[in-house]
Amino acid sequence: MTKIPGYLILLGVSQFLLLMVISESLYPGYSVHSNYISDLGVGKTAILFNASIILMGLLVIVSSFSLNRRTLSVLLFIVGLSSMLVGIFPETTGFPHLISALFTFLFGGITAIVSSIYFRFYLWALLGFISLIALVLFIAHIYGPLGVGGMERMIAYPELIWGISFGSRISVNKPD
Repeated sequence: MTKIPGYLILLGVSQFLLLMVISESLYPGYSVHSNYISDLGVGKTAILFNASIILMGLLVIVSSFSLNRRTLSVLLFIVGLSSMLVGIFPETTGFPHLISALFTFLFGGITAIVSSIYFRFYLWALLGFISLIALVLFIAHIYGPLGVGGMERMIAYPELIWGISFGSRISVNKPD
């Protein structure tokens, strides 16, 4: 089995994280405390942000076909597809965007947990649980001092850290 799927996930997640930070800097008046991540998908930064998340999703989907673990492959496919749909349906589209973002966040956390079992690397489970707990708080509108943007990042950042770690791991080891 080639190491390419790991490199694709690593590339996809890393470029998205980098371009998300760049988009935050370019978006006039943007606040990581008060703005949703998806606000970056409209206005001045729309092309950069949406293209980046679509590319990440596409690379994750391609990688999902190479894993021998069916459950993990299906979960990765869902994460990749829902990530792509977040960029295809920006927040101005309403319900399609909301469902796409929910699936991305929910299945991202679940995939981190499942991958931790397959690879016996339990830090990934911790990242997945942090993300899922933050998702529950976010849905319940319990943001605390982090604000809506900060709480959303408590969902997204652990998943992005997992993605970089997971991609790195399978790029040096044969994917299971």
